[in-house]
Amino acid sequence: MLYRENGQFKTSYRADQQIFPILQDRIVMLALLAVAFIVVPGLAPEYLFRAILIPFLILSLAALGLNILVGYCGQISLGTGGFMAVGAYAAYNFLIRIDGMPAVAAILMGGVCATVVGVLFGIPSLRIKGLYLAVATLAAQFFTDWAFLRIKWFTNDSSSGSVSVADLSVMGWTIDTPADKYLFCLAFLVIFALLAKNLVRSNIGREWMAMRDMDVAAAVIGIRPVYAKLTAFAVSSFYVGVAGALWGFVHLGSWEPAAFSIDRSFQLLFMVIIGGLGSIMGSFFGAAFIVVLPIALDNLTVLVGLSTATASHLTYMIFGALIVFFLIVEPHGLARLWSIGKEKLRLWPFPH
Repeated sequence: MLYRENGQFKTSYRADQQIFPILQDRIVMLALLAVAFIVVPGLAPEYLFRAILIPFLILSLAALGLNILVGYCGQISLGTGGFMAVGAYAAYNFLIRIDGMPAVAAILMGGVCATVVGVLFGIPSLRIKGLYLAVATLAAQFFTDWAFLRIKWFTNDSSSGSVSVADLSVMGWTIDTPADKYLFCLAFLVIFALLAKNLVRSNIGREWMAMRDMDVAAAVIGIRPVYAKLTAFAVSSFYVGVAGALWGFVHLGSWEPAAFSIDRSFQLLFMVIIGGLGSIMGSFFGAAFIVVLPIALDNLTVLVGLSTATASHLTYMIFGALIVFFLIVEPHGLARLWSIGKEKLRLWPFPH
């Protein structure tokens, strides 16, 4: 009976088009933001920040970017890890080669460089699609792996390809403690999630979804495939590049090209599929599933008394089985289960 919209009248277009049209949703969202910004930094232990919260925030941002491309525009990409690497190494070079470059500006410029690379590798999407496009984007992954390992300029002449960033600061705020890093990543995620939500509700978002549903029909009604597909690649690569810069600067601190291997690309694709294609909320659900579940399974198998090797193998087996189970039970992802639950609450206790 608490989740009702009775009496909540919308008397303007602005009220009808707001992101959270139901008052209860707005209250819950504000409460979640208050807990995330105020309560968690003061109460969470260091392990929770380093192992769960910071990776969850950054991977959620990367999953948002990939979901824009795959979920909203229907363009398959297997090169997400490579675009993250472009963002990380570009931000690193901007930071060390330009005196006085702010950390936030370097991170955003890393996203811009990833945008350029993403558009270049997105050009084949104008001619091919499906599996062929997936292979074309996979080439971006292998190309970036080779470039950052062999071209020493990108790594400031590092022989191993490993680079490091320390002493990040934003307008006098030194980002050194786990709580500071968490708040820094959370601010990026909140801003970019709000931008993504408004983008997919705008004209360009509707063009992306039209291309996803049937590109020939979209072209017939006047949507330009070149513009729609390349803007999807551009926005997606920008998000992923910023996430890659945050992954290197904030989470790792020191990294090499292996940190953005093809495993990272598949991990992000699994996040989008499990969380829900074409859903902003699904990106968060998928990231939470991929980040939290392996840690929980590891701890559970160790508590049972299994050996380390057996626990590791069992974790992978259970993890894979759960992914298959969720895809069979609800192929539209965890976000669809969330939507069904909200619909049931709005009708409860009535059967209709």
